[in-house]
Amino acid sequence: MPVYKDAERGTWYASFHYKDFTGINRRKVKRGFKKKSEAQEYERKFKERGRQDPTITYEVFEKEYLNDCKHRFKPTTIVGKENCQRNYILPYFKNVKLCDITPLKVRTWQNEMMEDGAYADTTLNRMHAEFSSAMNYAVKYYNLQQNPCRIAGSMGSQSASEMKIWTQDQFDHFIQYEKKAAYRVAFLTLYWTGMRAGELLALTPEDIERDNMVIHITKGYAVVDGTEMFLTPKTPSSKRDIEINSQLHDELLKYIDGMVIGRKERLFYFQRAGMLKEFHKISDKAGLEQIRIHDLRHSHASWLIHKGIPITAISKRLGHRNPATTLRVYSHLMPGDERSVADKIEESFRNP
Repeated sequence: MPVYKDAERGTWYASFHYKDFTGINRRKVKRGFKKKSEAQEYERKFKERGRQDPTITYEVFEKEYLNDCKHRFKPTTIVGKENCQRNYILPYFKNVKLCDITPLKVRTWQNEMMEDGAYADTTLNRMHAEFSSAMNYAVKYYNLQQNPCRIAGSMGSQSASEMKIWTQDQFDHFIQYEKKAAYRVAFLTLYWTGMRAGELLALTPEDIERDNMVIHITKGYAVVDGTEMFLTPKTPSSKRDIEINSQLHDELLKYIDGMVIGRKERLFYFQRAGMLKEFHKISDKAGLEQIRIHDLRHSHASWLIHKGIPITAISKRLGHRNPATTLRVYSHLMPGDERSVADKIEESFRNP
């Protein structure tokens, strides 16, 4: 693995030939290494990237895996994957070959992650899901014989162990303390529609019908690496129309009429962090237990459930892919015993 000294600059560089994915022979030159060993390490890792076999290290594989993901997932999803890999997986498996990642090693990693209750169940579940996703990719494209994460089993839970909700009385008490028009309308909309925060922040005046009490959900809003983005809905079912009551409709129209913005401009000028800060500040003023912004969505679902709204209707309103998702998340809020839950499901499918 020869490397070369740049006499003029006093640095090292790597110069070598390799075959690209089409089989064409190409030359690669990379300059600016302070040490000979750094240039040699660069060449080694570069050539490993071209080897789609399970003897490469996880560090090299992870870069290729994430690069592939960037062409297939939304930027917000990629940020989550990168954070999970960087913070929880790479520190343990960076220098391990793919073929040496056994179910027992995965199990040992899981035990360390679960030790002392350092991470929430949902965080643990995300770690495992991301690791398993990467290993599935290795099975498909790097000739790994099996997914060790699948054999090791999952950890954590997809749903938070404790879902915090506000009753209507609690929310009514909270909103009395909010004097800023934009935040007041935003929190009212979140509580009485159950929409996601990203969906709220993406709303424009043209999404609010004037002659009908309907809000059109067609996109989401996020900031990735300082860049504002309008994203397609989370799932096809997330693109939906939400019917609202006359009070919320009037509040929204009054707010829109008091602004000087175009029909396609964002209705709420603040970012998610600013909204969260205001939400917690007003919660403290109102003397209420702190909950997450997302818990307003849960609170709306809880209100609908206790009003006897069928699961299928709740699922459609929330933009879930199917009623089974809604039931999985909110079944513990159903009144009565398991029989009443089953009756609710049966009734909802009889009367969609």
